[in-house]
Amino acid sequence: MDDRTSAGADDRTSAGAEDGARAEPTVRDAVSAPDATGRPRRTTRRFPLFTRDTARPEGGGRAAPRGAPAPARQWPILAVLSAVGLGLLLTALDVFRFGTILIGAALLGAAALRWMLPDVGMLAVRSRFTDMVTYGVLGVAIVLLALMAQPSVLEIPFLDDTLHFTVR
Repeated sequence: MDDRTSAGADDRTSAGAEDGARAEPTVRDAVSAPDATGRPRRTTRRFPLFTRDTARPEGGGRAAPRGAPAPARQWPILAVLSAVGLGLLLTALDVFRFGTILIGAALLGAAALRWMLPDVGMLAVRSRFTDMVTYGVLGVAIVLLALMAQPSVLEIPFLDDTLHFTVR
């Protein structure tokens, strides 16, 4: 088997067959289309001995069919980036609190999209759980810090010390 095979493919011999003889198909094996030699190709769900590639993150498929234009296929990441861009624009136009709350809300929306949708395109960076925790924690932190900025709407003592050294 050549080096260009994906990480999900396994070689055609079982782990115990050292002489190169073909292994009998098991319950986990599946027979697919014939390979270049005309023999049916067997694929398996077992992990290979050596990883040759990195797997796509869960949910890393297209969010729309292949025939759709690129923006339609990647609408989740475009929606989140548009909201973050609008939040940055509002922050630059001296509407600090609303802009930063919008940025935090966009990250919370990214966590919700990652949780609800099976395929989110480029919004999937890591595993589903890691993405949800990362987007959620960053979104909550940004919203809380935005609410604590002057004039103070919210007062959290340990974050107040952090905010004192960064913003005030």
